[in-house]
Amino acid sequence: MFSGIVEKTGTIKKINKRQKKIYFTIAAKNFLRDIKIGSSISCDGACLTVVKKTKNNFDVELMPETLNLTKFAGSKAGDLINLEKSLKVSDRVDGHFVMGHIDAVGAIKKIIKDGEYTNLVIKVPRQLIKYLAYKGSASINGVSLTISGVGKLWFKVSLITHTLKITNLSKLKVDDKVNIEIDMLARYLKSLLDNAKITK
Repeated sequence: MFSGIVEKTGTIKKINKRQKKIYFTIAAKNFLRDIKIGSSISCDGACLTVVKKTKNNFDVELMPETLNLTKFAGSKAGDLINLEKSLKVSDRVDGHFVMGHIDAVGAIKKIIKDGEYTNLVIKVPRQLIKYLAYKGSASINGVSLTISGVGKLWFKVSLITHTLKITNLSKLKVDDKVNIEIDMLARYLKSLLDNAKITK
């Protein structure tokens, strides 16, 4: 589990295909001291397992389902990637609880500059809209953000200077793809309501 507070951006150094499997080698200087083989790291919001590690690089394996549900099928060497280590029980949660399970891929519809701030309008699949609420939470490329507007097939988030500085969201352009995870509370509430209807 994660909090959606990005600790560092890494760089996809290499993409390898071995025996029908995909491996990313990610460069992340001064980030891996307490990471072990088998540790979980949020990579642009997806919970991935470290399968190899050197001083400043680590490898993760991407299963077919991960590639199908995320933007990683279109990733290339040189791409920046947001990184967060998994939470410890004693950690403060400054964002919201993020599971690292991507629900859908969205696309940047519009980028609106507002002084020092930036608003992102993100197109999403129809089935995701029911989970998004004004002032609710969502994870975008692993970043915990507050929803500042919701439309028919889009939602909006507003980025402060600090978020732009430490994440890859500042590099986004119109039509770029992003990983989206809805708030787990919204998911469970929807499930409870659906089950309540079934049992009536």
